[in-house]
Amino acid sequence: MEKQVKKVVLVVAVLSTISAVAQGNGTAGITEATQMVTSYFDPATQLIYAIGAVVGLIGGVKVYNKFSSGDPDTSKTAASWFGACIFLIVAATVLRSFFL
Repeated sequence: MEKQVKKVVLVVAVLSTISAVAQGNGTAGITEATQMVTSYFDPATQLIYAIGAVVGLIGGVKVYNKFSSGDPDTSKTAASWFGACIFLIVAATVLRSFFL
């Protein structure tokens, strides 16, 4: 009977030690992951701004071509391309300010 009590006490001690170690490593891992993810926001924001600039240039060329050919829905095309550029810029800014 005494051996069983010692085994139970030993098992409880080992499990509590493992639990304490696992909690410490989990917190450190979550903190490291958070820092890693937040470090990607600046480059990602710059990338989205660059994509917005390229979309704006492509949209400008498309609108110019439609305007030059006398297409009647030039304003609709211009509004859609301009809206896409504004969406990219606002989305990048809002996401950055929301998560950082």
